[in-house]
Amino acid sequence: MKKAETTRLSILHKAFKLIYTKGYQTTSIDEIIATTQVTKGAFYYHFKTKDEMGLAIINEILKPSLTESFIDPLYTIENPLDAIYTLMENLLMKTEFLKVEYGCPTSNFTQEMTPWNVDFGRALKEITKLWIQSMTSLIEKGKENAFVRKDVNAKQVTVFVISGYWGIRNFGKLENTKKAYLPYLNQLKTYLHTLQ
Repeated sequence: MKKAETTRLSILHKAFKLIYTKGYQTTSIDEIIATTQVTKGAFYYHFKTKDEMGLAIINEILKPSLTESFIDPLYTIENPLDAIYTLMENLLMKTEFLKVEYGCPTSNFTQEMTPWNVDFGRALKEITKLWIQSMTSLIEKGKENAFVRKDVNAKQVTVFVISGYWGIRNFGKLENTKKAYLPYLNQLKTYLHTLQ
């Protein structure tokens, strides 16, 4: 990787961590420059604006992370209902990258930036659509393989599960404890059993 590409990627990763902990709108370019330890000129060489950098974070950091952490694990367990529960349990209780006090980065970006920036909204919608399509497809396959009842509406189940995940992440932020996630996980397990 060329030095310029390495610098750009370093800016994105460090800026993402800063924005994840502080929020996008309250994080200034000066703070990003101080955290990344690049010059102002180097920052503006890679990104014309803060929003250009924000879009790059969504497309180059969040999207691959979503695929690796939120989608790929769905395909490691044969029964899709078990896979969905295991994924949620891992995301909420075991993944070190997602901090309880900061919530879900994709959800945070969606809540904070979608009303103000159409491009952010479009990019975040694409990420969410990818997760919905993957989980819906998995449930449909589960219907074909007799893990899931034939009458189950796969997309409705997916939207319900993901909405619950985003919501419980906010409860975790408010209470600053993973214990806040337990009622969701317990009810999710019960709900998924009803789909067999």
